[in-house]
Amino acid sequence: MAAGFFDRLAARLDKVDAGSLQAQLLRLARERGFLETIFQSIQEGVMVIDNEGRLLYANRAAEQFIGFEYARVRGRSFVRYMRDLDWDHLLGMDAEADASRLLTHEIEITYPERRFLAIYAVPMPAQEEAGKSVLIMLRDVTRDRLQEMDVLDSERLHAVRLLAAGVAHEIGNPLNALNIHLQLLSREVADLPEAQRPAVADLVDVARAEVARLDNIITQFLRGLRPSKPQFALAQPAEVLQETLRLLQTDIENRRIAVSIECPEVMPKVPIDAEQIKQVYFNLIKNALEAMPDGGALKIAFTVGDAFLTIAFQDTGHGIPAADMGRIFEPYHTTKSKGSGLGLMIVQRIMQEHGGQIEISSKPSAGTCFRIALPVADRRVRMLRPPEKEIR
Repeated sequence: MAAGFFDRLAARLDKVDAGSLQAQLLRLARERGFLETIFQSIQEGVMVIDNEGRLLYANRAAEQFIGFEYARVRGRSFVRYMRDLDWDHLLGMDAEADASRLLTHEIEITYPERRFLAIYAVPMPAQEEAGKSVLIMLRDVTRDRLQEMDVLDSERLHAVRLLAAGVAHEIGNPLNALNIHLQLLSREVADLPEAQRPAVADLVDVARAEVARLDNIITQFLRGLRPSKPQFALAQPAEVLQETLRLLQTDIENRRIAVSIECPEVMPKVPIDAEQIKQVYFNLIKNALEAMPDGGALKIAFTVGDAFLTIAFQDTGHGIPAADMGRIFEPYHTTKSKGSGLGLMIVQRIMQEHGGQIEISSKPSAGTCFRIALPVADRRVRMLRPPEKEIR
């Protein structure tokens, strides 16, 4: 609008007196200021890049999305800020030949914060001073993409649940048959010669105990996958941890792992489902043990905060490669030769159901630390002391 008005004004410049010229220039300035206000107010990013890749214009939204200062970058190459774009193709578009063409692209950026940006690029007519340029518009679609990821995760988890239920059912049937036949076999032991009876009875008892253990594993596995709500009750997380360590005591000793526990003197009870939290402990400790096949140390530390009780599991194992960090909670993703890839997915689901948080940090060859945070029963409000009055 302003450019067309200026062209008409320039054509009649010799017929315009000084007063009219001043009024028209003031009108032009107001129009430009009005347009600038609009561009700076919209939530979409707007940029203009010349055919050499230099930044000619950017509004505040573009600065916030990409993480730069327009005053510093203006007139300089902008290619390095968005390397995922095909700049050669983008800057080579002809406004006349591609006047009705709109290029769309979507990229993920990690600075200044993780965002998903939808990019729209339109070629602009060549200007006498600036030459050819490209108008680039940015729209933040992070929320849409995260919602899509949540839907995909939900569908993936549903598929895992269906598969796990089917597998557990198929395993459960022969286990029940084995248990029945072992009961029948135990009755037949009484008819054996007295010298053979104790040894055979011991073998049958061991077999029945192992069948019962497998049945319990399947039950716990399905309980972790089912979307059942936790049965909350006030409990002491440290006591639940001791119960879990007793279950894993043999494995800990066989692997020569030194386990240490740091616990504050005063520990609050928190609202948890003790059986589900025991499963969280079991999976995290089991992962730590398997990360230290040649022995090592596992440090478990409790920290009490105003809103959360944090439990950190720090091992001295081989760590997690950076390439796998983003996929550790995906079902079936595992780096173990005999792993199922479901343990951490179950841990994440249980923590979500408890309103808690889970955090992981790892360095290759330096160990891994899992931190889980459980909401405390009574969240305390930290009161600030009023400033002391000045004594005169």
